[in-house]
Amino acid sequence: MIQLAVFSLLLLHCTHVCSFNLDELKNYIDSHQEDYVLTLRDWVAVESDSSDALKRDELMRMMKITENKFNDMKGHTNRFDIGNQELPNGQIIPLPVVVTASFGNDSNKATVCIYGHVDVQPARMEDGWDTEPYNLTEINGNLYGRGASDNKAPVLAWIHAVEAYQALDMDLPVNVKFIIEGMEETGSNGLDELISKQKDDFFSDVDYIIISDCGWLSRKPALTYGTRGNCYFFAEVEGPKQDLHSGVYGGSVFEPMIDLIGLLDTLIDSSGHILIPGINEAVAELTEEERKLYEAIEFDVENFKNKIGTNGLMYDTKEEILSHRWRYPSLSIHGIEGAFSASGSKTVIPAKVTAKFSIRQVPDMDPPTVEKQVTTYLNDMFAKRNTPNKLKVTMIIGAKPWLADVSDPLYVAGRRAVQKVFGVEPDLIREGGTIPVARTFQDVTGKSIIMLPIGGFDDGLHSQNEKMSRYNYIEGTKLFAAYLHEVSQINKS
Repeated sequence: MIQLAVFSLLLLHCTHVCSFNLDELKNYIDSHQEDYVLTLRDWVAVESDSSDALKRDELMRMMKITENKFNDMKGHTNRFDIGNQELPNGQIIPLPVVVTASFGNDSNKATVCIYGHVDVQPARMEDGWDTEPYNLTEINGNLYGRGASDNKAPVLAWIHAVEAYQALDMDLPVNVKFIIEGMEETGSNGLDELISKQKDDFFSDVDYIIISDCGWLSRKPALTYGTRGNCYFFAEVEGPKQDLHSGVYGGSVFEPMIDLIGLLDTLIDSSGHILIPGINEAVAELTEEERKLYEAIEFDVENFKNKIGTNGLMYDTKEEILSHRWRYPSLSIHGIEGAFSASGSKTVIPAKVTAKFSIRQVPDMDPPTVEKQVTTYLNDMFAKRNTPNKLKVTMIIGAKPWLADVSDPLYVAGRRAVQKVFGVEPDLIREGGTIPVARTFQDVTGKSIIMLPIGGFDDGLHSQNEKMSRYNYIEGTKLFAAYLHEVSQINKS
């Protein structure tokens, strides 16, 4: 009789541990949302600005906080030293470690790897923030703070999803791994090399990779299946050995600034058409299947225009605007160094000026090819100016685009998870920006990748008053919990 009772208790325990109850997970997450907000407040308070060498200790502290969080959850953690960074002044400082964690090692389960970063863009009150950027402030359901949306809340949402399973004594439906870095905002120094080194170790048992460093297009949940790459150029024109007085020398010398502006004017026309031969010809053709994806997307052109604060856009329809943001290349001029930017009536002829511009890459463009096309074209255009000044063209970034198949089982699982949490079919969208690690994961590991965002369309990433809404943070945690289950159903009949 006692043996039967013990067996019944074990059976009940197994039934609870082995079963999946989304409602129970949702209720647990709802009841702990204040704890989640407090944790986010603690993380936002760390000024983990990867661009500021003076804040490197804070960034190191942020990586340690992340590692400690995983240790508290009884994860198998590791830290990888990725070397040093040389600053422009020649100083050498250490790069922050990359932190990994593993939960579960059941060979009968799939293994997902979640990528995220905990470094942030610079932020100061004098930049135009309405609240202290490193003091998480809730106003009308929005949680304002630098890094709240990019990328601390999404990283925490994944952590809280795993914690919810643990707290309810529910068996994780898949093995979960994390890889968290601290240099994403400045180019992910050392990460590509680490991924390559860990291909047959940390990534050896990984089946799927999930990235949540992106956002929705509207108030409707979305799944992201593509990003543009980026080729970033410096074009330097050097002339006299020193700056000159325009009153004394103007009209008698070839001015580097005039040569440079003349060159920039040859890159793109007023309708946004890139004039460099070979660029547009390399773009993958728009298929009918892809065109139909744009038709179903929720996107308000007028709202988009008002949000930007412009009276007109280059294109009129939703389909045209989205396709030129996502799947066609764009060229942007970002600034000129060497010019006197202080206010007042300056009359100096700069001796050397450098323009910064970039071309967003799309399938089937290739960065080395683009580098050659741009360099050849600018040198040809410069030669036509018959100037004694010297031109130097340098490509400092050559990030490839990334594109996934929306019929991949990862995306099918994503649609099911969104339906179960939000009750709607998600938009299938692409990102106009660049997330280089996605292409690195794809090329090095060969694993299937999905971008599963929870950030809002109006979160203000990299801008003043960055925020994550409480709704997106909490419901996003539920989405991640549901998604882990849906991924476990892949390849099951």
